[in-house]
Amino acid sequence: MPRLTSAERERAIRRLEDGDTPETVAATFQCHISTIYRLLQRFVITGSTADAERSGRPRVTTPRQDRHIFRSHVAHPFRTAAETARTVIGTHQAPISRQMASRRLRFRGLRNCRPARGPVLTVRHRQARLHWAQGHRNWNNVRWQNVLFSDESRFCIDHADGRVRVWRRGGYRYADNCVVENNAWGGPSLMLWGAIGHNQALGPVIFQGLGPGPGNGVTEQRYKDQVPHPHVLPFFQAHGNWVFQHDNARPHTARATQDLLHRSGIQVMP
Repeated sequence: MPRLTSAERERAIRRLEDGDTPETVAATFQCHISTIYRLLQRFVITGSTADAERSGRPRVTTPRQDRHIFRSHVAHPFRTAAETARTVIGTHQAPISRQMASRRLRFRGLRNCRPARGPVLTVRHRQARLHWAQGHRNWNNVRWQNVLFSDESRFCIDHADGRVRVWRRGGYRYADNCVVENNAWGGPSLMLWGAIGHNQALGPVIFQGLGPGPGNGVTEQRYKDQVPHPHVLPFFQAHGNWVFQHDNARPHTARATQDLLHRSGIQVMP
């Protein structure tokens, strides 16, 4: 039988107060007579026809288990919720579900995200980075304004090289309008170089002579011929007190490149 609505409960109480019997009221609202008796008893005790507060479904995990779930993922961020669910025994003596483990983590502020990607850092790399940061932490704005920052970037022409998603129905995985077409060797792209400083900008420079296959990228010789000679050296001839910054890419750290910058009197940031 359907539950009585709030309005029906109020009407039932008024009918009882007017002298109708519980049997008559039950027949009027097409419910069991015990429903009317319980409704009358609740109204006499509480003065209201509303349902009493319910405790809800008992929690499957204890507060101590919730803390254990949270701490295990803080200590091991790449641990999956499914792994945690298999090792935690709930109050019903059964493993909890993956969804429940995820809810406990979200409640405490943890979110399931794609991890950031970075280079492999050894102990030597970390020590070198810390030493570099400590050596430059006292630089003021005046010193940083005399640094020329440079970098290269690759731009794909025929497709985006990031993650692409598609909304499709089941069985349409290989439909023409659901497939991202790209070349097996990566497709055409442009490699650009540029540099910026305080009120200064060089480039962009499009590298010439690049192509697919080994040896056809930005080599030491291409870098020297297309970046330092035509752009960096003339800039530092006009701005002799500046510092040149570039990363540790192989064309930059090559001996010939370093010798060229040293012979030209260009100060390079380590």
